[in-house]
Amino acid sequence: MQGFRNSRLFGFMILAVMVVFFYAVFKILTPSNFGSPANLFSYFQSSIIYSVGGCGLYFIVVMGLFDFAVGANIVLSSIVGVILSEKLGYVGFIVGCLGCATLVGIVIGILYNRLNVPSMIVTVGIMLILESVAVFAAGGVKQTLAPELRFFSGAPGNIILAGLAFALMWFILNYTRIGTYCNAIGSNEFTAKNMGIDVKKYKLIGFALLHFFVGIMAVLTVSYGTTMTALTGMSTMSRNFQPLMGTFFGVAFRKYGNPISAIVIGEFIIAIIFNGFVALGAPTTIQNVVTGGALLAIVTLTARGGRGSVVK
Repeated sequence: MQGFRNSRLFGFMILAVMVVFFYAVFKILTPSNFGSPANLFSYFQSSIIYSVGGCGLYFIVVMGLFDFAVGANIVLSSIVGVILSEKLGYVGFIVGCLGCATLVGIVIGILYNRLNVPSMIVTVGIMLILESVAVFAAGGVKQTLAPELRFFSGAPGNIILAGLAFALMWFILNYTRIGTYCNAIGSNEFTAKNMGIDVKKYKLIGFALLHFFVGIMAVLTVSYGTTMTALTGMSTMSRNFQPLMGTFFGVAFRKYGNPISAIVIGEFIIAIIFNGFVALGAPTTIQNVVTGGALLAIVTLTARGGRGSVVK
């Protein structure tokens, strides 16, 4: 029985029950304007954007690190991608988003290793810099993706790209040392060093991988919304939290051996909750309170008793 409770199937069952529960609650409360098949597919398409970011954040969160520059990098990379797309089409768009985002991740990793200060401090400073660079790059103008370059704005383009991102994460976690070493560093950094793991190297790799996935998220985000506007005054901070919520699901469910599916399904659950409150006409403040409370309860209950399942 204990073996089953720690199995992959048991983890899937918990996630499935969560989906059914939240869907049923809002369907009962507002049956006329929530939860139709078309609506559910729309919720899923929006949630996979955050799932991609959640997969990237997983690589650093399991090491006990955080990154508040994710939102700013989404904005900057989207703007760079759109600008390059005007001359180079899809090549400029994809290379601009992925290249800019990954470069930012490498810079963050280097600064974090060199400065020896908490990741939150480093990334908050980088966030402010990226916001200013984005304003300069955009020239104060809202950047709009050309209609002929919006293959990733909806199915099947967005699902294909997100699926490739999930497959890449699965490969890294199962067939490279990165996933194993990141988990080892998060469990006990001192022991990991004694095992011969180059901790600074893998933290740098973690930040680079995170922001590579942020680049994919930027492609999906600007394709879905078609425009991107540069923001200042830490306004990009709000873009950090929804992908981070999915990451918490992944960290909590990694003891069942399925962090990727937990991130994807977890983001879908969050989308159901958000859209359920929209259907009810609830004010945004109530949505945030209840969603945050539900997330804390879910992560606490699923992480309890799991060795290494709580982020330091």
